[in-house]
Amino acid sequence: MRIDADTHISCLGEANNITAEELISMLDAAGLDKAITWLQPPYVRSELPRLIDYIHESYMKYPDRIIPFGWADPHLGMSESKDIIRRCLSEYGFKGVKLNGAQNEYYIDDEKISIPLIEEIAKYNGIVAFHSGADVCDYTHPYRIAKIARRFPELRIFLIHMGGASFTAFSDAAIEAAAECPNITLIGSAIRSKPLIKAIRMLGPERIAYGSDAPFEIPYIEVARYEAFLSREFPEGYKDLIMGNTIKNVLGLE
Repeated sequence: MRIDADTHISCLGEANNITAEELISMLDAAGLDKAITWLQPPYVRSELPRLIDYIHESYMKYPDRIIPFGWADPHLGMSESKDIIRRCLSEYGFKGVKLNGAQNEYYIDDEKISIPLIEEIAKYNGIVAFHSGADVCDYTHPYRIAKIARRFPELRIFLIHMGGASFTAFSDAAIEAAAECPNITLIGSAIRSKPLIKAIRMLGPERIAYGSDAPFEIPYIEVARYEAFLSREFPEGYKDLIMGNTIKNVLGLE
């Protein structure tokens, strides 16, 4: 099974946004079976419930292609944010919820506005996906994710971008966080190849997963990049894990 672990869709029709149908066309071109899918920023905060519903509608329409994740923005209000988490994980059957402190401007380990949302996700046995990038490094630094992972050792965590998503990166900190915390899986989207190779060598293929960051990057190009260095740098078997089976195992997919 080949899975893209970082894709975005939107129903708002803004420039550069893609629909579920456009995403599936990208997956087909890249030879990918499924994709973890969340909403595409930027977005209007008041539209968040509508965008969550669009993820759900897309999942119901394409259940064999889309692996749905929610999105919680604490600035929408704690009560409404918790209700979105409950709806995503309890009613809609989503696999987890994404928290993006860079997009929504908060510290991801903030005791008052972020930790209560993490506790709510954990209550429903969901996965937390954290944006972690050098774009707004202090809000989303990997050391904050390691701090959360130590506090919630049973919580499954996706560390998206490995501290990249910019011309600079905190990839070493992301690798250190995953080495310390076995409940962290690194998603290698919007990160250069050398840090990816280092992470695979240090952690093994069971801890790293391919992601494209579509539509901000092009899946078939990212697949070709991964296949090139995986074929040259690593033994047989690594490719199947990193290109899909690692995520399949974490999510417990059939």
